[in-house]
Amino acid sequence: MAAAIGTVLVPRLLTSTNVTRCSALPYLPPRLSTTTLSSSSSFKHVSESRKFSLLQTRASSSSEETSTSADANELFDDLKQKWDGVENKSTVLLYGGGALVAVWLSSILVGAVNSVPLLPKILELVGLGYTGWFVYRYLLFKSSRKELATDIEDLKKKIAGTE
Repeated sequence: MAAAIGTVLVPRLLTSTNVTRCSALPYLPPRLSTTTLSSSSSFKHVSESRKFSLLQTRASSSSEETSTSADANELFDDLKQKWDGVENKSTVLLYGGGALVAVWLSSILVGAVNSVPLLPKILELVGLGYTGWFVYRYLLFKSSRKELATDIEDLKKKIAGTE
């Protein structure tokens, strides 16, 4: 009876049949125990393929790390220059802190609304209705798209203070 249980717990070996996979994720072989299959040639093949895939991953990630670190350094330098150019730093910190508090409070409010039965579904329907109206009003016809573009440009000018 113990031998029967032992055979059930041994993982299935890789077979030589080709299986077509329709997934964007890479194929990962099943985990194999080193104590039961260490002398098996298929285990050696699997471990070599894992090493090769790790080498490929590390090679591609090392080139990406240098580009991302260069981008991060440029980003931090740019932020430092902008921070040094700010005259009233306390106001910026106050607005930033206020924005964080507003996001926190809004997440609490959304959680409370989400816990009420049927209310999230009603709000989804309201959002779908408004989206349909917006598409019909501003995106469906060429003249209304032009009107939307001029409205956006006017808003940009008002915000920038050039108007």
